[in-house]
This record gives sequence, structure tokens and C-alpha cells, in this order.
Amino acid sequence: MQEKDMVNDALAMFKSTMTEYSTAIAEAGNEEFRQAVQQMRNNDEKWQYDLFKIAQQKGYYKPAQAASPNDLQTVKSEASG
Repeated sequence: MQEKDMVNDALAMFKSTMTEYSTAIAEAGNEEFRQAVQQMRNNDEKWQYDLFKIAQQKGYYKPAQAASPNDLQTVKSEASG
């Protein structure tokens, strides 16, 4: 397996884990447990971002084209109305 594949697999794993953390936080009834999961999520988000920056520097990740100001305004209007 090549490094690029391993990095992309790790990024996909982080993305999936973030979804699971969000669900656990939203459904947590115990405040201590909720805070513990939030801290785990925060740590993993940092790791994910650091790995993302490495992938981007090495050319493993090409971000999507930036949205135009018109696109942003459309999304804002639809979300607020």
C-alpha cells in the first residue's frame, strides 16, 4: 500500500469518527461522559487537520474550487429563509 492510500484511508477514518462523536455528544445524558467525548473529538480534529495539511502539501489532496460570492449568498439565503 502506498503512502497516499494510507493517508487517504486515515482521513476517511477520521471523517467517520467525527460523525460518531457528534452522535455520542448529542445523545449523552451524563455531563462528564459528554465532556470526555468532546475532548476526544477535539483531539482527533487536530490530528485530522494536521494530516490534511500534510496530504495537501504532498499533493495527495486537491481541494474543491472555492465557492463564488454568489454561491455563498445563495446558501446563506436558503439556510436563513
